[in-house]
Amino acid sequence: MAAPYFLGIDIGTQGARVVLLDASGNLAASSEQNFPLNEESREEQSPEWWWSACQACLLKLTADARYISAFKDVMAIGVTSTSGTMIPLDKDHQPLHNALMYSDKRSGKQAADCTNAAIKYHNKGMTAFNSSSGLAKMVWFVETHPEKANKIAKWIHAADYITGKLSGKWGITDYTNAFKSGYDVNSYEWPEYLYTQLPLKKEWLPQVLPSGTVIGEIDPIIAVQLGLSQSILITTGITDGCASQIASGAVKPGEWNTTIGTTMVIKGVTQNEIIDPEGRIYSHRHPQGYWMPGGASNTGADWVTNEFGDRLDEYTAAAEKLLPTQWISYPLRQQGERFPMMAPDARGFEPEGLSPEQRFTANMEGVAYLERYAFDLIRQFTGEDILAVYTAGGGSNSDVWLKIRSNVLNLPIYKMKYVSGAVGAAILAASNTYFNTLTEAVEALTTIEKEVRPDAELSAHYHENYLRFVGILADKGFIKKESHA
Repeated sequence: MAAPYFLGIDIGTQGARVVLLDASGNLAASSEQNFPLNEESREEQSPEWWWSACQACLLKLTADARYISAFKDVMAIGVTSTSGTMIPLDKDHQPLHNALMYSDKRSGKQAADCTNAAIKYHNKGMTAFNSSSGLAKMVWFVETHPEKANKIAKWIHAADYITGKLSGKWGITDYTNAFKSGYDVNSYEWPEYLYTQLPLKKEWLPQVLPSGTVIGEIDPIIAVQLGLSQSILITTGITDGCASQIASGAVKPGEWNTTIGTTMVIKGVTQNEIIDPEGRIYSHRHPQGYWMPGGASNTGADWVTNEFGDRLDEYTAAAEKLLPTQWISYPLRQQGERFPMMAPDARGFEPEGLSPEQRFTANMEGVAYLERYAFDLIRQFTGEDILAVYTAGGGSNSDVWLKIRSNVLNLPIYKMKYVSGAVGAAILAASNTYFNTLTEAVEALTTIEKEVRPDAELSAHYHENYLRFVGILADKGFIKKESHA
């Protein structure tokens, strides 16, 4: 038998992406298709857009003569999509309404109601709901569209819709998608308060399985239409952030992923659940039973393109010669921070009188200091070691920034060859089909493209600067005064 291939599908905010991964982790093929977006697309989108885009991507690949033999050996398909995007289905598995997008802020009041109910009746698991949470959207829909609510048979998430289309199996979701819909990933159940204290019905809530669980084979009719083998296995999906974490390589306890894009998102794997009373950190459930805690900062790399994008190469070359600096900056470009500190009044700061080159360098160092503060906070919660950081996002493309971060953290940093959510979904598809576990699949299907290790002298210098950074945060009232030596 020929070595198998795996398909990963990523339904993003603006389009769909499909990748074909071989059994050695090589990207054999990929295709993308944008959605017909409009002004309302951040609030609602048609699930049929997603499915049409998926079909277009798959048909493009299966019709390409270069990939015909590979597609005969596809073993499994995994799907990832945005966390918190919800769809109400009728008894015939048809959407009763457009998908309510994660970025839809209309459910703010309902989020507060959900939070209050959780704290009062089930004060564990996810209790800090906001407008991006699936639970808030379900309650909002029932209160706003009571005539449609009477016809609901099941609520599903974005990834569930595509797996349903592919397999014909509906009403099944996974740990990561269910988490922000109120599912208790500790006791593995939908808490009673969801349907006794909130206007939901127990029968509306989907069955929840570990991410990557095989739910059946591809629907034979769909297989014929798309030019795929009828023996392909379909697995439960996963949220986009967790899929990117898988692709980054961080799936074992002690391994963490930092993605620096517009914002900085940190996710990792721990033996123990993190319960953060302030809501800075939340914990997904790992398919192998571990915990996958994480948090998202309002600080990231948005300042890079907005302020330095026109001469980025020049500033990067200059930064290499300036390391390490003595300047302490915090490049927050809006009011308020949510991780690693809950500080609604926080504002960015930097020394006066710096040249553009100096500002650029100090800002990179400032993001690294914030990243270290996040890891210090995580260590306080878990008492577990952080062994390595795997990185992704636009910020990971800068060798200078990787050097700064490795030395500030005093940890090795690894960047994988392929770090997209679609690749993570393909690895997930392989995890319980060709391999025995997700850990085994990641070890086989990811390749380190870049490795950066700290220098003792530079790390010692940055440690002193980091303590100054923390001191300034405390002086400004953004964090409590405490030791981080």
